[in-house]
Amino acid sequence: MLPVKELQERSDRHPKPSDIKFQYGTAGFRTLGKTLDSVLFRVGVLAALRSKKLDGKTIGVMVTASHNPEPDNGVKLVDPRGEMLESSWEAHATALANAPSSVAFVAAVDELVRATKIDLSIPARVVYARDTRPTGPQLVTALKDGLEAIKAEYRDAGVTTTPVLHYLVRTINTKGTKDSYGEDTEEGYLTKISDAFKKLLAGKPPSPPLLIDCANGVGALMAERFKAYLGDIFTIDVVNADLHTPGVLNNSCGADFVKVNQKLPPSITLQPGQRACSLDGDADRLMYYYADEHGQFHMLDGDKITTLVASYIVELVKASGLDEQIKVGVIQTAYANGSSTKYLSGRLPVKCVPTGVKHLHHAAEQYDVGVYFEANGHGTVLFSPAAQELISSHTPSSALTNLRNIIDVINQTVGDALSDAFLVEAVLAHKSFSGVEWDSMYCDLPNRLVKVVVSDRNAFKTADAERRLVSPPGLQVKVDELMRKYGGGRSFVRPSGTEDVVRVYAEAATRAEADELAFRVAGLVYDEAGGDPSQRPKEFI
Repeated sequence: MLPVKELQERSDRHPKPSDIKFQYGTAGFRTLGKTLDSVLFRVGVLAALRSKKLDGKTIGVMVTASHNPEPDNGVKLVDPRGEMLESSWEAHATALANAPSSVAFVAAVDELVRATKIDLSIPARVVYARDTRPTGPQLVTALKDGLEAIKAEYRDAGVTTTPVLHYLVRTINTKGTKDSYGEDTEEGYLTKISDAFKKLLAGKPPSPPLLIDCANGVGALMAERFKAYLGDIFTIDVVNADLHTPGVLNNSCGADFVKVNQKLPPSITLQPGQRACSLDGDADRLMYYYADEHGQFHMLDGDKITTLVASYIVELVKASGLDEQIKVGVIQTAYANGSSTKYLSGRLPVKCVPTGVKHLHHAAEQYDVGVYFEANGHGTVLFSPAAQELISSHTPSSALTNLRNIIDVINQTVGDALSDAFLVEAVLAHKSFSGVEWDSMYCDLPNRLVKVVVSDRNAFKTADAERRLVSPPGLQVKVDELMRKYGGGRSFVRPSGTEDVVRVYAEAATRAEADELAFRVAGLVYDEAGGDPSQRPKEFI
C-alpha cells in the first residue's frame, strides 16, 4: 500500500507554486531553480515508482540545467540502460508535478500506480547526482525527501557530469551480467575511457595539447580527473574552470556560446593552427574549433563531428571485412547543415528525426552502428549487441582492435563531451588530420539561428521531422515564399522544448543571405505570435 500519510506530510513541506505550470520536456523539467522545490520532491516519488514498475531496476535522477544560465536548474530521469525516460512516462511526470495540493498529488500517485499496475511491494532503487549550480543542494534535499517518503533505496553520486550519471545507471543495472558495461563508479568510468583512448594513441606521433573550455561547470572537475588517468600520452589544458564565482557558469563561454555566436569565448586566444573545444555546463555537449594560419576562428560543430567519426568507423568496418554484416547509419535533425547531409548521403544511410536526444537515440538503435550528433554538439555512437559480439569474436586485426577500443572510448548511454573529445582526438591521430583537413571534408553553408520570445510556444506545431509548420495555419506558405528568394535557401520554425520561445533556423549561399532569411522568417513568427509592433526587433525588419 501507498504510505499516504507520509507522502502527504512530506509533500506539505514542498508546496507547488500556484502560478506555475510545469512540463516534462526533452530535457526533463527546466526553469528557474528557486521554483523547483516541489518538482524535485515529486520526482523522487516518481523515480521510485518507475523503479518498482521495472522490477527494482535502478533509475537515475540528474539535477542540472545543462547549457542554461546559472539561475536555472532542472531535473531529468534516466532509465535502466542509461537512456532517457520512456516517452509515455513524461505525461505522468507532468501530471504529478502539476497536482495543485498534497492531497491531489497523493491521489495522482495512486492513479498512476493503478493505471500502470505497479506492484508497490517491489523495492525501489535510485541513484542521483547534480551539477555545480547554487540551487543544487537545496533541490537534492527535496529529492531525498521524496525518495524517503516512499521508502526507496538511494545512492548519492555527488557532484558530477550528466554523462557519468548515465554511465552509473547502466553499469549498476548490468553488473554481473553478460551485458556488463563497466565498474559502477566514477573511477570505473575514468579508467574504461582513458585506457581505451591510450591504446588508440599508442604508436602515433604525440598530439598537440587540447585546450578544453569547461564553461565554468562540472566538466572542469572531470577534465582535471582525466589528466591523472591519461598521464604523458595526452595533454589537456583546462580553461574556464571557475566553480566558485557566482554567475560565471555558461556565461560567455561553453559549447552553446560558441555554437550560437559562432565565435571564440572572449576568455580564449588561439594560436594559428591550434585547436580547442568547449563543453557545456553539465558536459554533455561538445563544440570544436581551430584557428587557421591567419589566426581566423573556424567552428567544427556536431555535423563536423558526425562526418569525421562516421567516416572513420565505416573505414574500420570495411578494413575488418565486416561491411556486409555491419551497416553504419547516421541520424540527423533539421538543424544539420545541408552540406553535411549532402556529403554523408553519398556515403551511407542518413535519417532525419525530430529534435531531441530521445528521437536520435531511438533511431540510432535501428542500425548496427548508429552515429548521431546534433548540430549543437550533443551526440554519441551506438553499437548494437550483435555488432559488438561480431567485432569481439572476429579474427583479430589492427582495424578490429581499433574498433574495439573505439567502442570503449565512447559513452553509449548519452552524449558525453569529454568521451566524444577523446573519440575525435583518436580519429584525428589515426587520420593524421589537423583542424584544417578535418574542416575541409565539406564546406558548411552559412547559417543563422534566431529565437523569438512568444507567449505560447504550443501554438506552433510541426511535421516532417520538424521541418514544416502545420500550425499556425498559413505561416509555412509564407516561409516557403521567403526561402525561394535566396540561393540555397532553407529555413524552418520550431517551438523550443524547454522555454517559451520559437527557434528559427536558416541557411543560404552567403552569410548575409542566411542572416537576412533568418531575421525575415523570425519577423513572420513575431507578427504571427501577436507581438507588439513597437517592440519588433529592428533586425527582423
